[in-house]
Amino acid sequence: MTKRLIRRRRWTSFRIITVGFLGVILSGSLLLMLPFASADGRSASFFDALFTATSATCVTGLVVQDTATYWSGFGQLIILLLIQIGGMGVVTIAVAVATASSRKIGLMQRSTMQEAIAAPSVGGIVRLTGFILKAMFMIEILGAMAMMPVFIRDFGPLKGIWYAVFHSISAFCNAGFDLMGRDGALYQSLTGYSGSPLINIVVMTLIIVGGIGFTTWDDLVRNGVHFHKYRLQSKVVLTTTAILLVVPFLYFYFGEFSQSVWQMDGAEKIQAALFQTVTPRTAGFNTVDLNLFTQAGQTLIIILMLIGGSPGSTAGGMKTTTLAVMFMNLKAVFTKREDAGCFGRRIDADVIKNAAAIMLMYVLFFMTGGIIIGRVENLPILICLFETASAVGTVGLTLGITPTLGAVSRCILIILMYVGRVGGLTLIFAALSADKPRNVSRFPKEKITVG
Repeated sequence: MTKRLIRRRRWTSFRIITVGFLGVILSGSLLLMLPFASADGRSASFFDALFTATSATCVTGLVVQDTATYWSGFGQLIILLLIQIGGMGVVTIAVAVATASSRKIGLMQRSTMQEAIAAPSVGGIVRLTGFILKAMFMIEILGAMAMMPVFIRDFGPLKGIWYAVFHSISAFCNAGFDLMGRDGALYQSLTGYSGSPLINIVVMTLIIVGGIGFTTWDDLVRNGVHFHKYRLQSKVVLTTTAILLVVPFLYFYFGEFSQSVWQMDGAEKIQAALFQTVTPRTAGFNTVDLNLFTQAGQTLIIILMLIGGSPGSTAGGMKTTTLAVMFMNLKAVFTKREDAGCFGRRIDADVIKNAAAIMLMYVLFFMTGGIIIGRVENLPILICLFETASAVGTVGLTLGITPTLGAVSRCILIILMYVGRVGGLTLIFAALSADKPRNVSRFPKEKITVG
């Protein structure tokens, strides 16, 4: 009896999240290996299926086979289901199923759900889950309906409806998978719609709404335009998101799309600059050829990919709040204040330590992966860093090298995608024993000079 209790206690919320995502990835891989999942009726290799399932479940969008031409309708459906599960979160779906079947939601499930969606407390977690599911499906349906006229015009009724549904879910879940490839023109993303205001606006809206986080939605719905009533996290998320939309847009418009290489009119340049500002925030779609960007532009995209979306959202990356907390700490140091804070609130020291650890972990993962891939594949380091930032930020943007990479490089990207979606700290906390007591003894303090 005691052993059973210990085993149950060791299944912490962090372990449930990590194992849950891993189980979905492996199940998706097996389904994609079925002969009728491929367009040619032949079974996909295990590594192709594993890479695709990981990319879909981790809502990344990096692919080694063109989604539209390589996978059959069944294979595309499996990919879409993996995207939906990855965007919603494994735990969210499990709680939703338990609620629908009238099963009691225990304290462990509520605690796990709190970790999965970055909720402020366990209280009201079931209500918040119901709100998330209803809002998610409603937004995805509205997005699909908005894009249907364009896709039905271009692909016919049945294919047009399927394309609208697929791209709406992919955009909202910040996945970046697309069905635009065709024989002779693979891996197209949305470059064919760079001049379509409707597709651009709908996709950008879905990406932003999916990336701001579930708790921020809750604040927006409950408090409307009364910004002062929002939680501190929602205020930080919305403020940081606004800054990350305005500043890169100004650079892309005046620094990149002002060059003669881009044959666009003024309105299309604004549209393209805005889209390329939004999509690195873990979405993975692109409407222009990113290889035409300068190295400075590609570097800015790498930074945006690493930042990613917001906590408790469908997006990955180290999160907007992590960046904001680090800047708050920077301001506190420069102004010689004891505490970092904003909006009249103080930030806890543990939050600052976690933010610093997360930022360092993401930088180490993306740098180490890029260096290894560059050495193994003998490719320029910037291209490799672009790829690893896209993977660990669960973005899906690429400069075109993903399908050409060898087994070692693909394994590195698979690991980075998984870490980026589950979260580095979640993996570390999952690896630590829940039953191990904290060491309360403290060493003598001694000063060390930094900077």
